Amino acid sequence: MLTDPFFYAVAIPAVILLGLAKGGFAGIGVVAVPLMALAVSPVMAASITLPILLVQDVVSVWAFRKSWDKGLLRLMLPSAAVGVFLGWALAAFVKEAAVELAVGLISVAFALQRLWAERAVKAAAQVEAGPARPWLGALCGAAAGFTSQIAHAGGPPFQIYVLPRRLARDTFIGTSAIFFAVVNWMKVPAYIALGQFTPKVLMTAGVLLPLAIASTWGGVWVVRRVPAEGFYKLIYVLLVAVGGKLVFDGARGLFF
Repeated sequence: MLTDPFFYAVAIPAVILLGLAKGGFAGIGVVAVPLMALAVSPVMAASITLPILLVQDVVSVWAFRKSWDKGLLRLMLPSAAVGVFLGWALAAFVKEAAVELAVGLISVAFALQRLWAERAVKAAAQVEAGPARPWLGALCGAAAGFTSQIAHAGGPPFQIYVLPRRLARDTFIGTSAIFFAVVNWMKVPAYIALGQFTPKVLMTAGVLLPLAIASTWGGVWVVRRVPAEGFYKLIYVLLVAVGGKLVFDGARGLFF
């Protein structure tokens, strides 16, 4: 088990952010691994994070188990499995920084466009849902699986397709919770094959699990008190922030 105090100084806020993300504030958990990577290698940070995510997924899925969109999951999960496999198979050939930069730029552009669209009407409820376009849903599902496996950044591609559907708040959160719970389990064989679940990693994750569970329930409690009419605007703002973080990390990795 890791005993470095500095690691826990960065891991505790990272786990809290993961909990808030799993509780419904989609996207902000992307900063967790970079935070932990200040104290340990990115590979170890990701390995510690995955078991925590698997437990947090149980909490978030249970909390929103009655609110989810079956059609979206049927459309996006099969292609996400393909994306996870491609991410594992191409890991040696794809630069994580390049993936982060591309996903970040697309996410910021998308979120700003949607915020402008919502600003153009008097109420968010008046914004029409975009057309279904199943091919785009499958593509975004594959991209979410791929980027989740490569760079732990599956949230933005998922949101790019799902947010314009204008689902009810709890349905959006529940669908997202189930989607990423399944995707995270898809990633487990790759982590096992790469020998990343060492006793030190699992014991450290175990120490952080009580905080992970508490923070996820905290996220559920807070998000249910966010006015439904302002929820989507908040998620778009968070997507801009997350996309900006990915652009920064990707550019730094490629050019500096």
